[in-house]
Amino acid sequence: MRISLRYFTCLMLLVVLTLTFVWGRSTNIEHNVASTKQQTRDCRVVEHVMGETCIPNNPQRVVTLWISTLRTTLALSIKPVASTYIPGEPFPAHLKGQIDDFEYIGTLAEPNLEKILQLKPDLILANTRLQNIYQLLSDMAPTVVLKLPSPPLPWQQHLEDVAKILDKEKVSEQLVDEYWRRIEKLKLALGTRRSLQVSVATISPPYGIFIYGQQHPVSAVLNDIGLQRPLSQRGDFFTIDNISQERLSDIDGDVIFLSYRGGKAAKEVLEKLQQKPLWRQLKAVQQNQVYIVDAAHWYGFDVLAMNAVIDDLFKYLVAP
Repeated sequence: MRISLRYFTCLMLLVVLTLTFVWGRSTNIEHNVASTKQQTRDCRVVEHVMGETCIPNNPQRVVTLWISTLRTTLALSIKPVASTYIPGEPFPAHLKGQIDDFEYIGTLAEPNLEKILQLKPDLILANTRLQNIYQLLSDMAPTVVLKLPSPPLPWQQHLEDVAKILDKEKVSEQLVDEYWRRIEKLKLALGTRRSLQVSVATISPPYGIFIYGQQHPVSAVLNDIGLQRPLSQRGDFFTIDNISQERLSDIDGDVIFLSYRGGKAAKEVLEKLQQKPLWRQLKAVQQNQVYIVDAAHWYGFDVLAMNAVIDDLFKYLVAP
């Protein structure tokens, strides 16, 4: 009888422990499910270079840490509250009126972390050149790291990447479709003038004069239209800098689109160049076919910049 009682007692204890364990597990599961539902309702998990981040479904205070990410975000109908930018450069003319109360927060290489913290962002769009401060940024707000190799990805790829993060894929598709409609319209308007050799060059004090190769986004636009390029600019490269005055013919063509970066100092370099005898010997100069354009979009990497380039091509190659 003692053995039976002991056996019964152990059995009951085992039943109680089992029920307690099952109840505890059930409670934990229900809690985890509830947490997951809450997380899904309030934010959306996205994958990026540094892993996964749950970002707000409708971010209101977005900070971008590259100017082309700023413009791409704007194109997707979201207005960031701040972005990094190039010191001393004027704000791009084609973006004026699109951003109110915009704030600069340092450069691509050195964003101002204190300012970012004060802005209380709910989403930070960073890039792989800032991986070393990813944890600091993540402590401030949900942070997504986009790929930014050197040279940068094609503008279409960056647009697609940002659109996926912001859940704006349909808007992205519409932007690309509109781009191709404008390209076809420009091709038709140019007609036989598509045989023109179009040169693109920029003056920047640190790099002198540099020309654009086939890897640059602007060259992709010119190729999409079917415009020709000077021999010196047909290579598989991004840019070639420090073009000497003895090689000034490398920037010549039927038409030259010339820009400058670096504010007043760069403009002075351009003015001095225009006084040189070798400059006056260029075919485009002699035919009055040199157009000074805004480097903010001719050196851009985003859909708004490419559309601004198309605007210039209509203005200078079609309107005359």
